[in-house]
Amino acid sequence: MHLKLGSIHTIVVSSPEIAKQILQKHDKIFSGRAVPHAAEAMDHDKASVAWLPTQIKWRKLRKICKEQMFAMHKLEASEGLRQEKLKQLRDYLHERCTSKRVVNIGEVAFVTSLNLMSATLFSLDFARFDSNSAHEMKEIFQELMKILGTPNLADYFPVLKLIDPQGLKRGTKVYFGKLFAMFDEIISERLQSRSISSDSTRKNDLLEVLLDINQQSDSDLSLNDIKHLILLLRLNRYGADTTTDSVQWAMTELLRNPNKMLKAKHELRTIIGENKQVEESDISRLPYLHAVIKETFRYHPAGPFLIPHKAEDNVEINGYMVPKNAQIFVNVWAIGRDSNIWSNPDSFEPERFLDSKIDYTGQDFELINFGSGRRICPGLPLAHVMVHLMVATLIHNFEWKLEPGMKPEEIDVNEMFGLSLHKAVPLRAFPTK
Repeated sequence: MHLKLGSIHTIVVSSPEIAKQILQKHDKIFSGRAVPHAAEAMDHDKASVAWLPTQIKWRKLRKICKEQMFAMHKLEASEGLRQEKLKQLRDYLHERCTSKRVVNIGEVAFVTSLNLMSATLFSLDFARFDSNSAHEMKEIFQELMKILGTPNLADYFPVLKLIDPQGLKRGTKVYFGKLFAMFDEIISERLQSRSISSDSTRKNDLLEVLLDINQQSDSDLSLNDIKHLILLLRLNRYGADTTTDSVQWAMTELLRNPNKMLKAKHELRTIIGENKQVEESDISRLPYLHAVIKETFRYHPAGPFLIPHKAEDNVEINGYMVPKNAQIFVNVWAIGRDSNIWSNPDSFEPERFLDSKIDYTGQDFELINFGSGRRICPGLPLAHVMVHLMVATLIHNFEWKLEPGMKPEEIDVNEMFGLSLHKAVPLRAFPTK
C-alpha cells in the first residue's frame, strides 16, 4: 500500500515476496531509517545502531555488537550469569508453590528477562521479585514503549517538531534520563573498580568488553556511545519488555492448549531429565520447544511492524515507483496471519514448524520478526537464548493451574497496541510441583 501521511510518503509491505525485495534485493537502497521525532531525544538517533545511517560510525558499532558482544564465544563466557538468574526464578516459583499463591507470569518474566539482560551487560540485578524496583523499572520500559509506539504528528508534519505538540519527545527525554543516570553510576563504579583491581577480578560481561575497547589508544568508542548502545539493547525488539511479551504469549498459548503443553513438557523430560536445569547448549536438542517459540513469534510478534526503513533513492518495485525518502513499514503481523502463507493462520499450531526449515534468522521472509539484511536486529543471538531458556524453565520445572473457575479457552488474548503488542490482561496462574 502507498499512503500519504501528512507530508510523508509511506509504503506498507504485507507479503514475504515484497519484503524480500525491500530487505534483500534492494537492501542498500532501503537501508536508511525514518527516525521518529521521539527517538531524537538526547541525540539518541546520532549514537544508536538502530537509527544511524549505514556509514562509518554505524559499521564500527555494528562490528562491535557482532564480534564483541553477540559472538557465540562471548555469550558462552557469560552463560553462568544467566543460569544464576534462572535459578532465582525457580527458587521464587518454588516458594510460591509452597505458599499456594498465584503468579503474575508477566511480572516474573519481566524481572527475569530484565535481570538476564542486566547480568549479561553488567553482572548486576536490576530488580527483585515482588519489589518496588521491579514495578519502577517496568513502568519506565512500558512508558517508553508506549511513547515510541504512539503516532506522532511531528513525524508527518515536520514543522511541528519545534513545538512537539504531543510532548512525546519530552516524555522520551525524561525516561532516557532516568536510564542514563543508572548507566552513569554503573559505568563510574566499574571504571573505579578497574583502576584498583587486578585482572583476576574482571567481570565476564559486555560492559567489561566495551570499556576495554573504550580505553584502547586508537578507540573512537566514547562512554556516551556505550550508554546509547546499552540503551538500544534494552529497547530493541527483544529487550526486557518485548522478551517479557514473547514469554507471556508463549505461556498463554500453552495454557490455552493443554495438549501442546504436554508435548513440550514430555520433550523436556525425555531429553533433559526430570530434575535437571535446561542449559543453553540444550536448545538445539529441543525441536518442539523451538517450534513453540517460532509459532509464538508468528502468531504474537513482538511488534506489528519492523522498525521503519527509508528509501535512499527512487526505486521501482513490481512496476511501482517507491519515491526517495519514503518510509517503509514491513507489516510482520499481517504476514504472520496471511492464509495464503499459513494454513489455519488464526490457530496456535507449533507442529507446522516441525517439518519446516523456516526460521527467524532473516533468510525466510515469512518469519522476519528480527528483520533481515544489514539492518537485522544485532541482539538476535541473545534474544534467541533468553526466550527459549525462560519458557523452558517455566514449563519444565512446574505444572501450572489456572485460577479457580477459569477454563483454558477463557484465557484473555486481547492485545494492546504500541511499539510492542502487549497482552491486555496479565496472565495469572498457580505453579505446582
